[in-house]
Amino acid sequence: MVIVMSDTVKYSLDTPLSFFKQWHEDVYCVFGRDPAAHNVWEVLLTYSGVHAVLIHRISHQLWKANWKLSARIISTVAKVLTNVEIHPGATIGRRLFIDHALGVVIGETTEIGNDVTLYHGVTLGGTTWNKEKRHPTLGHNVLVGSGAKILGAITLGNNVRVGANSVVIKDVPPCCTVVGIPGRIIQTKGTKIQNRHGIDLDHHLIPDPVGKAISCLMERIDELEARQAPMTDAVSEESCDNCDAETICTPKKDSSVKLAARH
Repeated sequence: MVIVMSDTVKYSLDTPLSFFKQWHEDVYCVFGRDPAAHNVWEVLLTYSGVHAVLIHRISHQLWKANWKLSARIISTVAKVLTNVEIHPGATIGRRLFIDHALGVVIGETTEIGNDVTLYHGVTLGGTTWNKEKRHPTLGHNVLVGSGAKILGAITLGNNVRVGANSVVIKDVPPCCTVVGIPGRIIQTKGTKIQNRHGIDLDHHLIPDPVGKAISCLMERIDELEARQAPMTDAVSEESCDNCDAETICTPKKDSSVKLAARH
């Protein structure tokens, strides 16, 4: 498979890249996922999400070389500058795009695949204090909406979409949409990819399970009322004269007179 990054540069997913080619991809992937980006200089100078990823590439190399303190210092400086906290131990694939970037947290044992998109306020967090795999693993082409929390050593398959403000605490199979607290799978797309680049940004086009349930209930009520109508019409006005259920039948005009006579 070949990914087109610009009019003249092509990179294969299977080819290991040099450090600077990784940076090149990190910058140019923005144009495929943000229509507000106009040129490279604008991305380099104003996109804090890109800054966070570029700096993480440096801190991660230092972390793997066992220069852990230096890696943490660099990642802390990046957090202050970008408002994005990426632990230098996190493994990030190619072309990660963090849109708007504010308040994003990525934990130490997180693993992120290629062509992943994160929006502001996303947390990829852990659920244990033990020194083990405790953060999520995201497959390729995953999109996580703003404010979503993905917690624990769980796995999200390729092409998964997570709705805004969802809390995901269980594994999600590929090509599914997850929403809610806790996250529930509400749609399975199969292997369909809507974008020729393999990136689906239509995270607003998600089903409304609550609205669907209410709509089904309203249809059922209409059906029951339609069945009840013939039975109601069959009850004549005279039949109420001999009815003992005075609290149910409609009172006659002289019912107030009869009630007064009883007292």
